Amino acid sequence: MDKLSAMGTFVRVVESGSFSAVANELRATQSAVSKQVAALEKALGAKLLVRTTRSLALTEEGERYFEQARRLVAEIAEAEAGLIKGEGQLRGWIRVAASVGFGRLKLMPLVKSFMAAHPDVKIDLRLNDGFIDLVEQGIDVSVRIGDLPDSGLIARRIGTSHRMLLAHRDYLRTLPKGVRVPVNPEDLQAHECIVYTGMSNSDLWTFTAGAGALETKGTIKSIHVEGHIQTNSSEVLRFAVTTGMGIGFSPTWLFDAELACGEIVRLMPDWESPQSPIHAVSPPERKHSAKVRAFVEHLSAALT
Repeated sequence: MDKLSAMGTFVRVVESGSFSAVANELRATQSAVSKQVAALEKALGAKLLVRTTRSLALTEEGERYFEQARRLVAEIAEAEAGLIKGEGQLRGWIRVAASVGFGRLKLMPLVKSFMAAHPDVKIDLRLNDGFIDLVEQGIDVSVRIGDLPDSGLIARRIGTSHRMLLAHRDYLRTLPKGVRVPVNPEDLQAHECIVYTGMSNSDLWTFTAGAGALETKGTIKSIHVEGHIQTNSSEVLRFAVTTGMGIGFSPTWLFDAELACGEIVRLMPDWESPQSPIHAVSPPERKHSAKVRAFVEHLSAALT
């Protein structure tokens, strides 16, 4: 038995809570993963896991061993990465998570440039607009937009996402008689608004009066909006806006190319919209990884 390999397998089984998930990661059978953990338990002379048909639980010995094993596995992987091709050489997998739209439009070009600079690094990019448990999924770093809840994760701010009111030129050209292009927040109540449900208070859009607004500068207005489509997908929101289905209240990075050529128009420029922080988030045990640090630095240099 390769004890280090078995130790790594045990750590991932605990993190994911599943033998089958680790089997998929390792492209092995669930039986092989189970046998590897059993062999480790036999070598240690201690029961590490209690298995039931529906769940896994650490024994008291398993809890003590898991914390030490997780640190040791991470440290050995980092040491090997530094020695195989020289201290400055980065190599191995980085598991990265992000939302679908941001991952496709903003993150992929940065992944490409990072891999060009570090040819021995491999990226496992997992895109999902829903919540991902970083520890359970074995994620090294996740890019998250918005305020972060308190957690045991390590976060670094790497940029800012600017949110604006946007519409396609075709939508504005075909407005019904008597409906004007929005100038004030109240005007939105006469419009077809595309609601993104991935945010709290998704149908309550908030704006602050700027220097050019008719209202006193700094005045805050929140407007309930409606429309015939709502979605939890940034890709659906993008499609709906670019095909003239209505007005979106969206991060500008989702429409960079269309804004640059004038296909998509910013509305109500005299009213400021909320900005959201962009963070790179990692589990505590990943924060000392040289390749993760380098990847986060690469993102920060491009997005800040």
